[in-house]
Amino acid sequence: MLNEKLQQAEEVANKKEFTAKQYMAFWLPSLIGVLLFLVPISVNGKVTIGLGVLADGLQGAIADYIPSIMTIILCISAAGSFIVKFTTIDAVKKSAFLTALFDITPFWLSLRCIGALFAVFTLNQIGPEFIWSSVTGGVVLYDLIPVLMVWFLFACLFMPLLLQFGLMDFIGTLVRRVMFPLFKLPGRSSVDALASWMGSGTVGVLLTTQQYESGYYTKREASVVATNFSIASIAFSLVIARFLNIDHMFIQFYFTVIVTGVIAAIICPRVPPLSIKKNTYYEPVGKQIDEVVPEGVSSFRWGLKQAVEKADQVKSYPGVIKSGVQNVIDIWFALIPLVMALGTVALVIAEFTPIFNYLSYPFVPLLQLLQIPEAQAAAPAMLVGFADMFLPAVIGSGIESELTRFVIGVMSLSQLIYMSEIGILLIKSKIPVSFAQLFIIFLQRTVVTLPVAALMAHLLFF
Repeated sequence: MLNEKLQQAEEVANKKEFTAKQYMAFWLPSLIGVLLFLVPISVNGKVTIGLGVLADGLQGAIADYIPSIMTIILCISAAGSFIVKFTTIDAVKKSAFLTALFDITPFWLSLRCIGALFAVFTLNQIGPEFIWSSVTGGVVLYDLIPVLMVWFLFACLFMPLLLQFGLMDFIGTLVRRVMFPLFKLPGRSSVDALASWMGSGTVGVLLTTQQYESGYYTKREASVVATNFSIASIAFSLVIARFLNIDHMFIQFYFTVIVTGVIAAIICPRVPPLSIKKNTYYEPVGKQIDEVVPEGVSSFRWGLKQAVEKADQVKSYPGVIKSGVQNVIDIWFALIPLVMALGTVALVIAEFTPIFNYLSYPFVPLLQLLQIPEAQAAAPAMLVGFADMFLPAVIGSGIESELTRFVIGVMSLSQLIYMSEIGILLIKSKIPVSFAQLFIIFLQRTVVTLPVAALMAHLLFF
């Protein structure tokens, strides 16, 4: 009798019949998306993903030209915004995309102008040296921006394969029973984490932003996912480990990063400011998600039904491509100028002022309590990561104690929020998090993960 009821429930939930073409519209693009974003591959001894192979290949081919190309784009962005702000151009006014791209507030306009100015200074090594030096503007223009340029190019073009053809709906339904009780998040957030883990944290944030603006995350969920699940990729983690000369114990190192990250992802969303974020959806689109499986229906069948229906909504493949190209232009013209401006300022503060040294004083007794050697030298590394994820490794590389370098490396990867990249992307997005809230969450993650990293280092590895 019970089996008959279950069978009837499944027949009711799945009464709509799909054709083979409709199933293929789901699984073929989704399979390509999984292969590009989520499947790790090894190339020349480096663990990466298909998207990374494309990005690295393009970057290697045009590496010498990227700083000049992006400086030109930053100047066009600033000049275009300035012209549109103070003149009337019918072609721009008639295009919703161009209006959104160039008709911006005076605050964002000033940041675009500063970003363009810093890029010109750095490219030509003119103006104040502290702006264009190899540890400030040089890092942003020659190290950070080339990576962002190529990664965002391919991520924006291929991200619809993850978002618009049902994969998020299918996986979200399957893993909701794990993600919701543990993190109070939809199951689809697991795809964000995987995309970050295998690719880069910025790809994860971009994915989260698009999901929020499409009505699949609430304000609280989007804030939690962006600040707790945009984990550093395996490839970047290996770079950090090698820089700190602890790559011989990379398995132990990355295992500690994962454990600290999971613990922080459980605790931080349950305290303010994340816990008091509203559980309401982005107002222009409203709620567009339903991962709750009807009683008596298998998660697999229901997830498949949701996925195929989602893929069936895609009527124009050129429209999908056009949307991806517009996202690339938006990132290059709107986000990267902010990275150049705010990233350079953050690095100037970190490298040429004692601010982070002063702010890190309270961490000295805490590090001593946790029996971390060379606590005085290690303390600034606990905070400087807010400016850029790589800075703690720069500070920690000169420390003699391997245990201390281990802990610093773990912290640099588990703090997640850094203004040279992730922070700027979040502030520019429509996800409701402010600069002050990002700094508070950064401190919370530091306080939560530091004892865990130190304990695991002492008990398991040293």
